[in-house]
Amino acid sequence: MSIWKRYLIFTIGILIQSFGVSLVVKSLLGTPAISSLPYVLSLAYPFTFGQTTFIANMAFLIGQIALLRRRFDSVQLFQIPAVFVFSFFIDVSMALLSSVLPAFYAYKMFLLLLGSAFIALGVSLQVIAHVLMLSGEAIVQAISQVFRSDFGRVKTAFDCTLVASAALFSFTQLGTIEGIREGTLISALITGSIARFFIHHLSRVDAHGSLVFAPHL
Repeated sequence: MSIWKRYLIFTIGILIQSFGVSLVVKSLLGTPAISSLPYVLSLAYPFTFGQTTFIANMAFLIGQIALLRRRFDSVQLFQIPAVFVFSFFIDVSMALLSSVLPAFYAYKMFLLLLGSAFIALGVSLQVIAHVLMLSGEAIVQAISQVFRSDFGRVKTAFDCTLVASAALFSFTQLGTIEGIREGTLISALITGSIARFFIHHLSRVDAHGSLVFAPHL
């Protein structure tokens, strides 16, 4: 598979993921863990959710550079346009979903599960593309590389740190806890499993590196 096809798949993946993030937020049951702090920042300051997402991810990129130093691959600077697209489409998605105001818990749960599925699909396409990571995942990769720690454990600790920071900031600045509810935990628990399902069933990469879609799709 050509590099351009890989980047196309990656771009489609981040667009789908951005829509999924917005769906989870619109469920009113919480935010994805990685988005919890940007969401709270958007409530406290005159910035959109997409703008605070971009700012947070640029901080993650700077963190990668500081951790990796000479080992930082310059190709990873392409995270900047990737995160810009991701953040911009979060705002676009939030605008498109502005009329979605779920009143019943069942509807809220439906939006949460649907959003988590979109996030998982977006992540799986990024994995299949195998060209870049968004900065929120790349900083975890950098930490695990530098400290020789398991990626999954670092990811869990990183997400928990973000959620805790969001809760503390929300309580001190807004006087209440915003964006962190049962949906945050549910999304964290199911997204990885759904992503693995998509990766397994959606496609496979043959020995020559070309993408082969499953026949029944």
